[in-house]
Parts: sequence; C-alpha cells; structure tokens
Amino acid sequence: MTETAERHPLAHLLAVRGLNAEAYLHRVAEQHQRMGFGQMAYRREKASRWIRGDYAPSYRTQLAMAALEDIPPEAIHAHGWPGWLHLALPDHNLFALPWTTTGAVHALEITGGPVDRRKFLITTSLTLGTTVAQWSAAVPAPAQATAGRRIGADVPQHFEQRLDHLRRLDDTVGSGDVHDAARAELRLITATLKNASFGEGVERRLFAAAAEASRSAGWTAYDSGRAAAAERHYVTALRAAASADDPVTAANTLAFWAIQHYSTGDPRGAADLVEAALSQAHRTGSPRLISMLHARACRAHAYAGDSRAADRSANAALDSYQHAGPIETDLPCVYWYNLGEAHQLLGSSALTLGNPKRALAHFLEASTVHSHEAYNAAAFPRGHAIYQARLAETHLRLGNVDAAVETAHVAVDRMGGVTSARGTNALEDLRKKLARRRGVPAVAEFLEYTATT
Repeated sequence: MTETAERHPLAHLLAVRGLNAEAYLHRVAEQHQRMGFGQMAYRREKASRWIRGDYAPSYRTQLAMAALEDIPPEAIHAHGWPGWLHLALPDHNLFALPWTTTGAVHALEITGGPVDRRKFLITTSLTLGTTVAQWSAAVPAPAQATAGRRIGADVPQHFEQRLDHLRRLDDTVGSGDVHDAARAELRLITATLKNASFGEGVERRLFAAAAEASRSAGWTAYDSGRAAAAERHYVTALRAAASADDPVTAANTLAFWAIQHYSTGDPRGAADLVEAALSQAHRTGSPRLISMLHARACRAHAYAGDSRAADRSANAALDSYQHAGPIETDLPCVYWYNLGEAHQLLGSSALTLGNPKRALAHFLEASTVHSHEAYNAAAFPRGHAIYQARLAETHLRLGNVDAAVETAHVAVDRMGGVTSARGTNALEDLRKKLARRRGVPAVAEFLEYTATT
C-alpha cells in the first residue's frame, strides 16, 4: 500500500471495518438507492481513485456514506472530503475534543491508553491544517478544581528532570525502551492532572510536562516504525502545550512532527508544520531553536524538490545561529543542536536535492568547525550512523567508492546496540545503493559483512 493510501481515512476505515473496497461500496450503493438517489456503481477501482485523490465522490454518494456511518449531513459541509470520514474512525475524538484544559486531559487519557499498533495514519492535509490553526488560536484556561491532595512546584520539577533524562537516553540506547518509559511518564502525569489539586502555575508546568512526554512518545514511536501511534502522540502533545501556554514544547513538537511528514511523503505538510512553529518561535527567546526550525524547513523544502525555498531556509538557519547563546544556558530541548548539527541537516538537504558536492561540503564542515561546535558523534550514535550513511551515499554519488565503503563501515559500527527503525532503514537503503557496485571487491566484502550483522 502506498504512503498516500495509508494516510487516507477511507483506507483506514476499510481496514477498521475489515472490508475490501468492493464490499464496502456495495453497502454504500444499497444506501444510495434507499435514499432515492438511484443506482450507483460499486467497482473497487472507484474507491482506489478516491484514495489516490484522483477525484472525490459525488455529494449524493457522500450523503449515502455518511448515512451508512450514522454521521449527520452537516459534517460533510463542516469538514469536507475526506475530513469528515475521521468522524467514523476511532481516532476522531482527538480531533473533536475542545481545545481546553479539560479537552487536553481527555486527549492525554486516550493517547496514554492501550497501545494501538495500526499502521494507518490519521492526519490528512485538511486535519493537519485544522489542528495547527486550532493550536494557534487556543487560549489556555484554568481547569475545574479537584478535591485531590494539593501538590507544589516540586512535582512538575521531578517530571521535568525525568523527561530530560529520557531525551538523552533516546540518543544512546534507542527508541524501543524509551518509548515505553515515555508512555509510563505520560500516564503518571495525566493521573496527577486528574487527581491532584494545584495552583495555576503548577498546572501549566504539569501540562508542559505532559506535552513533552507525549512528544517523546511520538518521536520514539516514529523512530521505532510506528507512524500512526506517533501521529496521535503529536496531536496530543500540541493540545497539552496549548493548555500550558508553552511555545517551546509546541515548537519542538511541530519540528519533530515535520520530520515524520517529510520522511513519509508529505513534505508540504511538513513545511506547514514548521511554518506554524516559526510563527510563534519569537516567544521562545531562543535563536538556537529558531535556527533548528529553519533547518527543518530546509529539509521539508528539499523533499518537495524546491531548491530555492531550501536555500532560503538554509541561509536563515545559519543566520539565526549566529545569535545563539551558549548551549549550556539555552533551552533544555535544544541541547543536541549546535552548528555541526545544522551543517549535517543542510548537507542532508543538499543530498536530497541531488547536489552531492554541496552536501559533502556541509558534512565535512560539521566535523571541522570549532571544537565545541563540531557535531558530537560520541553523544549521538544513532544520529551519527544515519549521517554517516548519508555521507557514504554522497561519496558514492561522487564516484569515490572506496570512501563510500569506508564510511559505510563507520555507520554500521555506530548503530551497534542502538534500537532504531530509522537507523536500520538508512543502513539498508545504503546497502541497496552499494549493491549496484558489488563488482568492486571492497563493496562485495561490505555486503557480505553486513548480511550477517
């Protein structure tokens, strides 16, 4: 199934119903006739064209589908095609909840519940845009007081410290176990929000901690290959960040969410997410965070094949970074982003745009800038492995096969012991590219070596 099909709510709905396209359309056709609209063809090709976006069903067909799903006709006008289909899906509550503190708690409960291992994504361009717009307009308001034991600022402080540790553990041990830990933190923070009593300042810090826990769970879900679970966590993180009036966690969530969208075939959606983050990034007071957002925008534009927009974002990332203060005193969430990391991202974008010479210049600059600004390979083995795989591909595109193989070995060694579907996929993709040169002895040896590692 294609990425577009996985993202389309009709494909999701068919999977939830356990029906193939023809069987479902047969039901729609029967409803179509019962409503006096006449006969309707129900060949499976019709659903395939809807899912691909070739065209939308007629208004009468949508009325029949809505009636079949017990959804009022006005939802078709309110949400449009295919947005209203989300109302027929188990995930729709995340989008239907109000953007209030009470709604945020409900979203946290839904997302922190039983693990959902479906691979279907729940956000289309319509729901993505609506979610971002609602976040931008959200006004935090105090939740109703509870009768639980009153807690002070020390409780959110403990959560903040634990979540900071999870960020760093993700760098070194990988996403698998950290995802479980992040979900456990999310459930604990949610229970505290529901059952304790506190002042407004403590409440907002708890929502900020919940937002970071959900963002962490979203990122580690995506890095583990569970894209649909990641989407739900990102939606929830944005809601919690809105209740906390926390532009930092919101911007960071949108940046990580953008990675998922430009990596899964939706670079335009990714660019919209980063643009939304940049629209409020001035509130964070961190040129380092703003630089990181511009670097993410560069990646999104590169995936979209827009070299001019990518160049503008690359320049903005480097310009913003010139105003960054010491990393030790900056926001905790950008502890990983220095000038070397910026060059790694810009090099990756240049490679995506088919400019290996420029990519190589950025990759080399990442490790040769001033010592405290160089990319910290030792601290980020997963990231280093992925960047080394990209550097190896760069050498390969430039015809330097020996350098490509040597770098590929470094990438494999760095991934040892770190769980990451993204890292594994990057290395497997590199192996496929090198396999085209299997006639070179060094390449053949590498392929044999990695076949058993």
